[in-house]
Amino acid sequence: MDLSIAHLQHEYRGGRLTPQQLVTKLDAIMGDNDTHCVWIRRLTVAEMLAYAENLQDKNPNDYPLYGIPFAIKDNIDLANIPTTAACAEFAYTPSTSAYVVQKLIDAGAIPIGKTNLDQFATGLVGVRSPYGACKNSIDSDYISGGSSAGSAVSVALNYVSFSLGTDTAGSGRVPAAFNDLIGIKPSLGLLSTYGVVPACRTLDCVSIFAKTIDDAETVLNITQGFDEADDYSRAEPTQKANFNQTFQFGVPKKEQLAFFGNRETPALFEQAIQQLVKAGGTAVEIDFSLFLATAKLLYEGPWVAERFAAIESFITQNPEALYPVTGKIINNARNFSATDTFKALYRLKALQRSTAKTWQHIDVLLTPTAGTIYTIAQVEADPVQTNSNLGYYTNFVNLLDLSAIAVPAGFQQNGLPFGVTLSAPTLHDYALVNLAKRFHSHKQDPS
Repeated sequence: MDLSIAHLQHEYRGGRLTPQQLVTKLDAIMGDNDTHCVWIRRLTVAEMLAYAENLQDKNPNDYPLYGIPFAIKDNIDLANIPTTAACAEFAYTPSTSAYVVQKLIDAGAIPIGKTNLDQFATGLVGVRSPYGACKNSIDSDYISGGSSAGSAVSVALNYVSFSLGTDTAGSGRVPAAFNDLIGIKPSLGLLSTYGVVPACRTLDCVSIFAKTIDDAETVLNITQGFDEADDYSRAEPTQKANFNQTFQFGVPKKEQLAFFGNRETPALFEQAIQQLVKAGGTAVEIDFSLFLATAKLLYEGPWVAERFAAIESFITQNPEALYPVTGKIINNARNFSATDTFKALYRLKALQRSTAKTWQHIDVLLTPTAGTIYTIAQVEADPVQTNSNLGYYTNFVNLLDLSAIAVPAGFQQNGLPFGVTLSAPTLHDYALVNLAKRFHSHKQDPS
């Protein structure tokens, strides 16, 4: 079934489909056997029909997401449905939905369920969950990527048109790359995080997964906006930045690229460079070392203490409730002092100033989203190092307050996808969306 927003809108407006019929079909398609461990709490048919029936007397032309099904990462609130953050002992049932979720429902969208994640959004792998390791949509021996694991796989398996995830260190980009999806990591504060269980509150973003750039852009249009209830919310810029037809894009020096033993992804990245050249870009080799130094701060520095602060009372009272790897990571917060935190903030400010000079020479940065992909067995055998490798190209983005979009960029011989990320300074979200469209238009053009 074609779940693209434009197609469903066409069917609704033509009277060939109703929201009630759609959710009934989706429930039948998904069945009772969640073999990929996508869901923590799927809505019942009756619960989905309640949303669908609210649209019964409404005009599809008046609602930009009329009858469009979507999934929600289970660290984002949906009214009257438990939020677990993949920890049953932590669960609570909110009376209201998160700000962004309510905006989607108000636009006519229908929630289908709450999705699996690396517990407390700590990880890039999708296996750190007591609800089961979320499996890759293309090859179930491989990881889905995380922490927004089920959110990505729900879209890739065609259960929903789009989904919401969160992104602190790459959680809205790595799963997109591993499941052949678009993943928008908005500028900090562009989408409200009110009603979201925080990981690192100063860095958290609500992210968007979709199969097409147009669908992702539609959701971005609806979900963004200033929210008085979110202290970190920022207003949408009145003038949206864009890139010229000809532009400069940065790529790391060859010796700074890392593919972690994968023999195929270097060639796929080179193809992506040439694709962006066809879209009007000129490649500029940059020194990537400052970005890598920034990335190391996220888990090797005191920002892990933010993860502890987010759930301090819970983890203090329920130390055994955490998934083992998650608990080990978050408890590392106890090793850092306030002095360490200030020193790290000073270091970050210096890196922000130094990396800002890079943008004087380039308009956008092109990197792999991840250098390689691992099997579930490989991650379980070496959970920390594999996760660290997956953050090589992502961990610096939120710390430097960049906007980013992950886009598909080809396939390996085993059928698994490869993706790249376009990054730019904050509030270049629409410039990146438009550039991603140009990038993909040249992907379809073999000349």
